[in-house]
Amino acid sequence: MQDPLMSQGYDVWTPTLRIARPTDDIEALLPFYVGGLGFQILTRFDDHEGFSGIVLGHPGQAYHLEFTHQRGHKAGRAPTKDNLLVIYLPQRLAYQAAIGAMVDAGFKPVPSYNPYWDQHGKTFEDPDGYRVVLANKGWDR
Repeated sequence: MQDPLMSQGYDVWTPTLRIARPTDDIEALLPFYVGGLGFQILTRFDDHEGFSGIVLGHPGQAYHLEFTHQRGHKAGRAPTKDNLLVIYLPQRLAYQAAIGAMVDAGFKPVPSYNPYWDQHGKTFEDPDGYRVVLANKGWDR
């Protein structure tokens, strides 16, 4: 018997992962995530019960980043330098292009809190103090 959701075009077996976090300035994050990392703006919302936000990703991919701002609330900076998103780029040319795009967008690598990441990639810090590692390795587990 076919799953009724599958017959309507829904893939019930592939979840979508959305990582959401607050920020004090959504617009300040766009040069980093859109200009540097190449994410696209998938949707925005303004003043939804006091929250405004933006969802970034790549069309058709099962992962998103969501940044929200609650009116009248201070989110502050990342609590530690080890708050990371890691993007694995095993192909050397793709890795080099990603590093180049970040540098071209005006972002310089920072020393990683965990030295492991300096051995396998470059770490960049967004305007809120959260970090993204571009790792020149595959995920093999």
